[in-house]
Amino acid sequence: MSGTLQRIVRLIGDKKLRVSAHALQKLVNDGILIEPLIDGISGAVLVEDYPDYFKGPAVLVLQLDENGMPIHLVWGLPAAAQEPAVLVTAYRPDPSRWTDHFSRRIVK
Repeated sequence: MSGTLQRIVRLIGDKKLRVSAHALQKLVNDGILIEPLIDGISGAVLVEDYPDYFKGPAVLVLQLDENGMPIHLVWGLPAAAQEPAVLVTAYRPDPSRWTDHFSRRIVK
C-alpha cells in the first residue's frame, strides 16, 4: 500500500474526508452509494499512485460496490494541508480501457 493511500485510509477512518461537487455528481449519475465505499476503503486496491501531483498527492483505487461491480475512485490530499482526504471523482470503469480486473490500463 502506498504512503498516500495509507494516509487517506487513516483520514477516512477518522472521518476527516470531503466529497467534491464533481465526485458527488458522478456518484449520483452512476447510481453509486458512497457509504459502502467509505466503509470499505481499507480493502481498496491501489491502481495508480500520484505522490507528486501538483495539487497534492492522489491515488486511483478500485473498489466493488454492494453488488460486486467495480468502481474507480480518485482520492487526494490537499497540497498545503494534512487533511482532509478528498474524493475527487468516482466512476464505473470502461471494460474496453482496462484489464479484466480493472487494475491496469489497456495500452493501444
